[in-house]
Amino acid sequence: MIQNILFINILNKLIQWDTNVSLAINGLHSEYWDTFMWLVSDKIVWVPLYLSILYIIFKDYNWKIILACLVTLSIILLVTDGVCAHIIRPIVGRMRPSNLDNPISGMVHIVDGHRGGRFGFPSAHSSNTWGLTFFVCYLFRRHWLSIFMAAWACLVCYSRMYLGVHYLGDTIAGMLLAFISSSVLYYVFMKVSGHKVKEKLKYPYLPICIGGTTIIIFFILSFFIRID
Repeated sequence: MIQNILFINILNKLIQWDTNVSLAINGLHSEYWDTFMWLVSDKIVWVPLYLSILYIIFKDYNWKIILACLVTLSIILLVTDGVCAHIIRPIVGRMRPSNLDNPISGMVHIVDGHRGGRFGFPSAHSSNTWGLTFFVCYLFRRHWLSIFMAAWACLVCYSRMYLGVHYLGDTIAGMLLAFISSSVLYYVFMKVSGHKVKEKLKYPYLPICIGGTTIIIFFILSFFIRID
């Protein structure tokens, strides 16, 4: 009985801390950052980054490894997105901060009227971006590329908290789901494909150039574009 009460008290404190941190991040808003974070949070704008990763794969590996990479990446994204949206969210039932039925929704700054769906735990944005990040880190094993991909995933997660559609805990849970699924599936990928880490890659830092340029463009565009 005492242990149950202690557990509940700890859980309530964690939830309160999670709420406070998330509201603090959401509260650091301005017209400039509203635009910037809105752009960062959009999945479509990162297509050039995704293509740059595929370019390295197609340039450096044979057809067997290429096919295995594509299948593995597809499964990772199916798992991270599908498990989040269709399994964990309905079970946990944690409302997004921005949801009008959430008691704290009145304290949340909303950008362009976007509140997302009803439930947000875990974050699919987080699980998808981290799923790709972990796979890229495992596959290419390039120090600076791994750092950039991790920073990119953190930026996307931050944008979701800034926009008020996720708690910090949502993004952490998404990252953990991505780590588990990517690690397991990469291990299977290694066993099935016989992939060995290559010492030399063509254009291994192309994603840094493409992704970094995309972020710089966001910084510039945010001076001229305003999201209502």
